[in-house]
Amino acid sequence: MNELTRRDEMSLAGAALRGAPWKAAAVSGGAVAGTSFLMGLVLPGPPDLTWALCLGISVFTLVAAIGAISKPDQGDRVTQQARRWSLRHPWRFALYPGVGTAVLMYPVQLVIDREGVFGAAWDALWGGALVYLVTGLLALTMRGRARGNG
Repeated sequence: MNELTRRDEMSLAGAALRGAPWKAAAVSGGAVAGTSFLMGLVLPGPPDLTWALCLGISVFTLVAAIGAISKPDQGDRVTQQARRWSLRHPWRFALYPGVGTAVLMYPVQLVIDREGVFGAAWDALWGGALVYLVTGLLALTMRGRARGNG
């Protein structure tokens, strides 16, 4: 098989994410963010809106990414092949949810937390790296679901 370009990998990851459970991901991320913020109001110390939003973004991305590849035999032929590729290459697939998380966290860190350009980028990169790691590990454990040629 020919070596895939970064653009080909991006297309495959995007195709795998096409059937992600976006509604469940949004509900999960929103629920986690809301609960985190409410716990900050109830528990001693000030509530941290930035932490709550970034935690919600992370959960949103994880639910979408793992949900997209959890059922590789569903969807059209192209989506199935993309999901199988994602399961066979978990670390390459995990790169895209990780980058997406960092991109979504950056404005939260920059605007709400007022960290400055470099501080916000640093924190967003750490959040993206954590999502990359968790997504890659979970996809690696699901690898047995990738059967057939894709």
